[in-house]
Amino acid sequence: MIELILIFILGLIIGSFLNCVIWRLYKEENFIIGKSYCPYCHHDLGFWDLFPVLSFVFLKGKCRYCKGKISFQYPLVELITATIFFLVFIYLGSVISLQLFFWLIIMAFLIGIFIFDLKYFIIPDEITYSAIFLSIIWLVYSFFIGTISSHEIILTIISSLGASLFFFLIWFFSKGMAMGFGDVKLALLIGLLLGFPNTIVALFLGFLLGAIIGLAMIFLKKKEFVSEVPFAPFLVVGTIISFFFGNNMINWYLSLMV
Repeated sequence: MIELILIFILGLIIGSFLNCVIWRLYKEENFIIGKSYCPYCHHDLGFWDLFPVLSFVFLKGKCRYCKGKISFQYPLVELITATIFFLVFIYLGSVISLQLFFWLIIMAFLIGIFIFDLKYFIIPDEITYSAIFLSIIWLVYSFFIGTISSHEIILTIISSLGASLFFFLIWFFSKGMAMGFGDVKLALLIGLLLGFPNTIVALFLGFLLGAIIGLAMIFLKKKEFVSEVPFAPFLVVGTIISFFFGNNMINWYLSLMV
């Protein structure tokens, strides 16, 4: 029980850090050093201003110094990150391991990509390349300790390159109108993370969710048919769903064909 609580608290802390990373990447500032500050009055935030979720509640969603409104993004990202960390811990058997830390870091990267593209319509290379590098290291490590075979490595590489090539062709022939090049790199990452056939599940879900939300927004007249809609958030959701339920979904689909 104590491990579940600690993992949830860790998720809140990492979610708070993600909010800082997202803002500072957008402002092209160093997110490793330097004090957090209010985006309105630029006053340095104190220790009591930075408690995940609790500070937002106690301050009633306003800056302590200038009373500027704090975005709901901050507590939402913290709670979402904590919830996903909690679920990953349970899914992996409630065991502290290198595999757990790998997937927690990856989930943090994916959440960062989700929020950044949703807000700013761009996928930061700093996050994508870091996640790709970590995924390659994890694949090599997993191969050497014998948890995956050379056959699985080959399938994972093919899945990664195939997914990326598919997105590249869409980007190339649409001249960047259908999706950005950041999605091409994100597809490469998804393939490395999920391998075959779960990569297909993630991409299918991404396109399905994108189509449903896009049509809903058009129907509600929130967007024109040619309006730009960020695609990475749908891919991230598809990836996370595939991580948890990809095998079950594939088995269910195959059972329909018997």
